[in-house]
Amino acid sequence: MNIRQLLGSKKLSNFFWKTYREDPQNIEAESHRLLHRTGFISQVSSGIFSFLPMGWRSMEKIKNIIREEMNKSGSLEINMPVVQPAELWEISGRLETFIPPLASFMDRRENKFIIAPTHEETVTDIVVKHVNSYRDLPFILYHIQTKYREEPRPRGGLLRVREFEMKDAYSFDMNEEGMDVSYKKMIQVYKNIFSRCATEIVIVDADSGAIGGKESNEFIMLAESGEDIILISDKEEYSANVEKAIFIKNEFEQENQENIRTIDTPNLKTIDSLQKELSLPYQKFLKTVIYNADDKLVGCVIRGDYKINETKVRNYLKVTELTPANDTELNNAGFTPGFISPYDTKKIKFIYDDSVLKGPGNFVAGANVIDKHILGINISKDLNPEIVLDIAEAEEGFSAIDGGILRTNRGIEVGHVFKLGDAYSKKMSATYSNQKGEEKNLLMGCYGIGVGRLLAACIEANYSNNSMNLPLSIAPFSVYLLALQIKDEEVKNLSDKFFFEIDKLGFDVLYDDRDIQTGVKFNDSDLLSLPYRIVISKRSIEKKQIEIYVREDKKTYDYTFDEVIKFFENI
Repeated sequence: MNIRQLLGSKKLSNFFWKTYREDPQNIEAESHRLLHRTGFISQVSSGIFSFLPMGWRSMEKIKNIIREEMNKSGSLEINMPVVQPAELWEISGRLETFIPPLASFMDRRENKFIIAPTHEETVTDIVVKHVNSYRDLPFILYHIQTKYREEPRPRGGLLRVREFEMKDAYSFDMNEEGMDVSYKKMIQVYKNIFSRCATEIVIVDADSGAIGGKESNEFIMLAESGEDIILISDKEEYSANVEKAIFIKNEFEQENQENIRTIDTPNLKTIDSLQKELSLPYQKFLKTVIYNADDKLVGCVIRGDYKINETKVRNYLKVTELTPANDTELNNAGFTPGFISPYDTKKIKFIYDDSVLKGPGNFVAGANVIDKHILGINISKDLNPEIVLDIAEAEEGFSAIDGGILRTNRGIEVGHVFKLGDAYSKKMSATYSNQKGEEKNLLMGCYGIGVGRLLAACIEANYSNNSMNLPLSIAPFSVYLLALQIKDEEVKNLSDKFFFEIDKLGFDVLYDDRDIQTGVKFNDSDLLSLPYRIVISKRSIEKKQIEIYVREDKKTYDYTFDEVIKFFENI
């Protein structure tokens, strides 16, 4: 690129960029508002966006950081197709179970294809075709590719979309020890990536969701606008997504067992109303909820001082859909809505939270009769549960497993890593021959970062007032060169000179050479809020000093011409 092309490509008079005064429709996040107003994105449809030149520059900088850190770790970049044959998803068992449902189409030969939401199946298929021996292992493959998910409610601009770019990586190892090494390596890589994007993160235990696997961790950027709820111990030795979090449950001394008796409870259908009427503590109640789990009813029983975590129930049952049964379903199954009980019924399977074994006994539960409850129920004598596990939802103030107290925070998931084990290799016959010639299943890990979501999260973490404040590493440009009275020949020549000098030092310079009102130029520079702003005007020439605004310091400095160059040389 010659000098004229270089200058022209970064002059605002030639650049495809426009800022907006109005906010986008259905705004739910500050990043959405600022991405629109700064001309970073243009909405095509619900949850589908085009990136405009300014926004794409930031996206490319994030991807370059990701590539550099992934390559340093020895990972190998590949490229996998967006469109995948449905047959691969049939083999993995996710064709009908992936949530949200897969987007698919039939080609002209009546073959079914999937628009990929993720690439576990495709990368496993690659390995099946190319790996035979333990000598081929271990390795990590990654790519940065477009994904599509049929999100039922896209929201927050780039925070939850239907089409997006994601870096996903996949590790392949011979054994558990090797998989652990790869997993820890990728966690460090992620820490490096987020640090370079000036994003502080918390690593939390997480639910594996539609990806599957035995263990997973999320990288959460704390933000009030985040849709993820995470719990962090005040000792800071335990943190988890609310879907996964565990806690130490209160234990109570067992009471002397009473005889069962039935009492009238007209219109008392909730634990709160019963507690108020009977003046008993919440731990004395059994809460029973009947769910429709993939068209089969199942009951859950928990102590009244806790809530049911439906994600834990769904994971235990390995079902796709889990919703509370409606009154019609309950009546058809022989239950009385509002007065449901696990007592004296074998109509359905019941799952008990382990808190019921730590309660005082002599519980209150529904009688399966309208306007009646039972008192004096004891677990081992009257219910004899077969399935007891943790299905309770952790909350603020509960006791953490590290001895601290759980505190609730909101955050944005910017990365997710999974230990898949042989969840895919076993189904898809991804094996290798070990030193003894035995066929063994490969063990996999999976590691994802949503690039657009990371950009939005960085804005959520750094914005102030009406400014984006993206860090230097991912801002679309490093320096905003604002030339006033641009028609003046001396101003133009001096502005051109500083553009070239600072550009030679490796800084991306956006040169505002537009012949428009000074106020508009300053408003645009404030909105974009690049790390550095240089103002050149007739006054600069007269005083032989140039004004530099440093966003991080929130200070303006006046430097001589030579001092300006030294300033940027020293950054």
